[in-house]
Amino acid sequence: MAAHDFNFLLATDSYKITHYKQYPPNVSKIYSYFECRRKKGSQFSEVVFFGLQYLLKKYLIGQVITEEKIQEAKLFYQMHFKQSVFDEESWRKVLEKHNGRLPIRIKAVPEGRIVPRGNVLFTVENTDPDFYWLTNYIETMLVQMWYPITVATISREFKKILAKHLKATSGSLEGLDLKLHDFGYRGVSSQESAALGGAAHLVNFCSTDTVAGLLMAQRYYSCPMAGFSIPAAEHSTIISWGRSREKEAFERVLDQFPSGPVSVVSDSYDIFNACKHIWGDKLKERVMERSQDSCLVIRPDSGDPAETLIEVIKILEERFGCSLNSVGFKVLPSYLRIIQGDGIDLTSVEEILMKLSDEGWSAENVFFGCGSSLLQKLNRDTLNCAFKCSYVETDGKGMDVYKQPVTDPSKGSKRGRLLLRRNSDGFLETIERGAGKPEEDLLVTVYENGSLVQDYSLEEIRKNARLRDEEVNPTLHNKDQELLHNHIINGVH
Repeated sequence: MAAHDFNFLLATDSYKITHYKQYPPNVSKIYSYFECRRKKGSQFSEVVFFGLQYLLKKYLIGQVITEEKIQEAKLFYQMHFKQSVFDEESWRKVLEKHNGRLPIRIKAVPEGRIVPRGNVLFTVENTDPDFYWLTNYIETMLVQMWYPITVATISREFKKILAKHLKATSGSLEGLDLKLHDFGYRGVSSQESAALGGAAHLVNFCSTDTVAGLLMAQRYYSCPMAGFSIPAAEHSTIISWGRSREKEAFERVLDQFPSGPVSVVSDSYDIFNACKHIWGDKLKERVMERSQDSCLVIRPDSGDPAETLIEVIKILEERFGCSLNSVGFKVLPSYLRIIQGDGIDLTSVEEILMKLSDEGWSAENVFFGCGSSLLQKLNRDTLNCAFKCSYVETDGKGMDVYKQPVTDPSKGSKRGRLLLRRNSDGFLETIERGAGKPEEDLLVTVYENGSLVQDYSLEEIRKNARLRDEEVNPTLHNKDQELLHNHIINGVH
């Protein structure tokens, strides 16, 4: 049920209040769709669909129109526009005819599915001809789907990089789901952003400090506990001891958490001295007493990420030794690991892992934390998200419609009713103009007339988003790679 104090009538761009006056006479159907448009040279060729279910449950389920909300909106828009443009009569009809529930149908890709850019992700249409104007009234809210989709996509790109290096340098993917920790809670713009972004990351990983994301997964995606963390120090808990007592600060953390992994930020003064002379000398025996299940995770938090990490791991090798794993790469003792959480993005994590590999180190040795590059350094244009009308019915006749700006062909839109299917080559493709067989359509009705029709669990979504074999083992035959490349270049998926 949508939140009681949320007024749906006020959750749109101002100009949409006036659009009911602008459509052609006798229009009875508006059909629109959402996609992440292809863009030449983009870093991302496919997207992870996620977050619509939260939006529907939070804002659109059940009765969303009441007389009180109509009156509130009427007064607000009169003051806002300084003229009477609010369609009070039509909104009251929604209340009377549909008990305040929205006569709208939304069909969407199953959440967690991986879809190449340029394909339809969901469609929206009115189910009552009197309320054709509702379809694009809710565009404002629905386009905010760009955020969880983009975070889930970026998070999965991290996972691809980590999986590739972990498999190559350890021979397995053990621990992959914990390799990227969400540090982004404080770096986003709001609690809701933290929840949406944090949950989107949890589609791909099980490691987070963003509590809001865990709560969202619990409340909206039926997952009792979607992610995990460990006790960890911050700079305040270290520097409060004073510079001369850094060793005592470190020791206090070890004393307080004798079992289970623990992370200690170690760059408050001199990360290299801390690793060499405190962890590697004064507290060496205390560190060695710990086991794989209660390992010490040292956290550098400044300097060039790759250079600092390489230097730290060399010092730890010198002080604690290392062994070779089954594929010949070096691994620190099981009681000792490193987490790099400063300066991490898709470029730097690849660079760090490449340098580690070049120096003979396995990716097993390190974890990563990511904040703003995961949850905040992105926008609607990162994946070119757009919502466009593609089909209308007027006087009982259907018409395929589109936009095709002469100044920017990339902003051309699709035409007619849309269907998403897998073609004979196994690639996803969007069929336009109402063509295609309905039984092939991968779009599923998720919302109709105020009710949620499909309810996904995070477990199902994670299965949909899991990495494909070729993403873990990038050893596709050249012929297969060429086929995939040609399909993407030619706009067929």
